[in-house]
Amino acid sequence: MDKKIISGSFWLSFGSIFSRILGVVYLIPWLAMIGSPQHQTVAQALFNTAYTPYALFIALGTAGFPSAIARRVAFFNGEDSFINSKHIAFAGFGFMVISGLICGALLFGLAPVLAANSPVSSVANATIAIRCLVPAIVILPSMSILRGWFQGNGDLKPFGISQLWEQFIRIIVILGGTYWLIEVGHRGYVQAVFVSVAAAFVGAVASYLYLLGHLWRQRGEYRRMTAKSQTGKQHAAGKLLKMIGYESIPFVIVGSGITLSQLVDQLFFKQIMQGLLHQSAAMTQYVFTIFSANPNKITTVIVSLAMAVAETSLPLLAGKLADVKKNRQQIGALLTNNFQLLMFVLLPLVILVSVFAFPTYGIFFNFDGAGATYLIANVWQSLILGLALDLLTVLQALRMSKKATTYLLTGLGIKIVLQLPMVYCFQGYGALLTTAIAFGWITLVSWRLIRRSYAVELAAIGPIVRLNLVFAIVATVLVDGCQWLFGNIFFTGKLLTMGYVGVLGLITVGLYVWLANRLGVAELVFKRPLKLELRR
Repeated sequence: MDKKIISGSFWLSFGSIFSRILGVVYLIPWLAMIGSPQHQTVAQALFNTAYTPYALFIALGTAGFPSAIARRVAFFNGEDSFINSKHIAFAGFGFMVISGLICGALLFGLAPVLAANSPVSSVANATIAIRCLVPAIVILPSMSILRGWFQGNGDLKPFGISQLWEQFIRIIVILGGTYWLIEVGHRGYVQAVFVSVAAAFVGAVASYLYLLGHLWRQRGEYRRMTAKSQTGKQHAAGKLLKMIGYESIPFVIVGSGITLSQLVDQLFFKQIMQGLLHQSAAMTQYVFTIFSANPNKITTVIVSLAMAVAETSLPLLAGKLADVKKNRQQIGALLTNNFQLLMFVLLPLVILVSVFAFPTYGIFFNFDGAGATYLIANVWQSLILGLALDLLTVLQALRMSKKATTYLLTGLGIKIVLQLPMVYCFQGYGALLTTAIAFGWITLVSWRLIRRSYAVELAAIGPIVRLNLVFAIVATVLVDGCQWLFGNIFFTGKLLTMGYVGVLGLITVGLYVWLANRLGVAELVFKRPLKLELRR
């Protein structure tokens, strides 16, 4: 494979996953500055209430255009028509500027309605928190076109680095602003939440400037490509934008699947808890925080890892789809390897988070038994979400976008129908169960369609499942044994707990690698044993 593609894929995956890891790690010092567990619960509820509709509006504002622009730019470059690439990129950029302004205005106007229906104790504070994200909504769609431009030109490094840069600057503003307001200015923690939410705009500006700087440095190369470009194949930008918009709709819907599911929880949970179960606003906010706002920060890393695994095989699949009949067996082998790799990575990660749930929840939030239990439920739900997103992404890669869209919308319909009775009976666990059932159904029907179309066997995943059953037993015995031996001595402070989880976690990962080699699963997936080496 071309070195540029390998390097670009690395930076894209690294930027996506590591930026999400940063987005979890900063919570430790941020929540420490916020103060008491009660204040932390309110802060997290406000933060999550703002970010869920924000994520949805980002998806609607970009409407899948960056990926579609990337595909068109790559297509035109393949035809030696760089002029058309520039043409469609400029048109897309202008369209996204308008889209950002419209979505920003909509979010600003809808903020009171979203806040009033969200599980927070102060609607006024939630409204301000949501509106703090409007400037970021305005500029992010046009910035995403720049990322799509680089992706279409096969230059993925700035895409990945810009994600890291955006997250890094955002976290500096969050931590610096919170410290200044609370520790220096002695202001309330709610004002710190407002600044932390607004930090998304500063991070987006930093990313924008980085991308523009890279664009400026590439101007000489673009002039050379324009001079070589064929001029006889001009395409009307308006028609291309309409075509791109039509192509993008399935990608937008599928890409927004998890956010839409979270929005259902956010908008329905309060009505059931307070309207039907007559719970207080404070209790509703607490349950929402520990079943959704807090664990979602951790499980998003697992879901993003699943997406990274899914996307590694897409370029290889695209090359085989030109002649499906001839390459059907090879496509089946690629799909089998994709699912094997996904299960090999996700299952042990879910098991690790489950056995370390109490100390992990304590490190990031506070030592709360109920929060740890919800984290376990969330992490197993995230396994189902990861599988569903992987299969939906594969369906799109196999040119079955309509099926993928239908499956997702039907799954969301199942969630909405089940939400009332399940939340009424099981409260926070009910909301998690509805998501698990909905996306479990999506997983099953997507898997059945792929198996029916290509030679993908469930038996190929069997050895990985058996390996992880053994690993789950070993990890549970090891962690519970240490808990019995040392008691709660390591759970008296966050730093001590981090050391405990870090050391014992590395030992547990080493055991997984050893078991994978011993049982022959590593060779099945990677065609060779895995090695853990410490090199000088």
